Amino acid sequence: MTPTHVGRRAALVTGASRGIGLGIARGLADAGYDLTVSARDAARLEKSAGALADAGGRVHRVPADMAVEDDVRRLAAEHAQHHGRLDVLVIGAGVGSAGALEQTTTKRYDLQFAVNVRAPFVLLQHSLPLLRKTAAADPERGSKVIALSSITGVAAEPDLAAYGAAKAALISLCRSVNSEASAQGVCATAICPGYVDTDMSAHVRDRIDPSRMIRIEDVVELALSVTRLSACAVVPEIVVTRPGDQLWRA
Repeated sequence: MTPTHVGRRAALVTGASRGIGLGIARGLADAGYDLTVSARDAARLEKSAGALADAGGRVHRVPADMAVEDDVRRLAAEHAQHHGRLDVLVIGAGVGSAGALEQTTTKRYDLQFAVNVRAPFVLLQHSLPLLRKTAAADPERGSKVIALSSITGVAAEPDLAAYGAAKAALISLCRSVNSEASAQGVCATAICPGYVDTDMSAHVRDRIDPSRMIRIEDVVELALSVTRLSACAVVPEIVVTRPGDQLWRA
């Protein structure tokens, strides 16, 4: 397929069927980006993609399981085929589970690292050539990688040892992108929020009032602001905490 709308910017967003990923995808669509959107739930993804297309851009949907390496490689290939450029890569897909360190099974540990670290690593490997090519064509703005990490990757939180370790690795991966590719205009930012009012935070709503959680639109605004920076500004990570007398907490 020969990509059309060559002059329009294009973004790939994983975890785009709900929550923060969907919010960022909607913001990018409203800003005039063509999109590739991906999530594991094909039916939910189709519904979300339909709503995103209302902004007027092309929306290519790719159902994919980030725990399956072949799906990750296929996602990168389909984006390149359909759009021919990659201005923004949003790593929004993620999984998490809570539990004391000594009670966390290796199966739960492995799944969190497969989705939260291995999949982004593989996706970046297969996307960096197109990110570099796009940055070279637009040296003023370059291209961006935005990864949804967590404050638990910066400051440890009880019962989130495996999740925090995985998110810390994701932060480190973004730093590696900057050290290897920012000179060519590819800049990566890990956004590291505390609890955001999404489905993933449902398990703590009995002790944390959702009205005091970070809003999805707050994280979306930060992500979109990164896309507007020049290639001369590298923001390795952004930490966002909830209000209160104990900061640096989820």
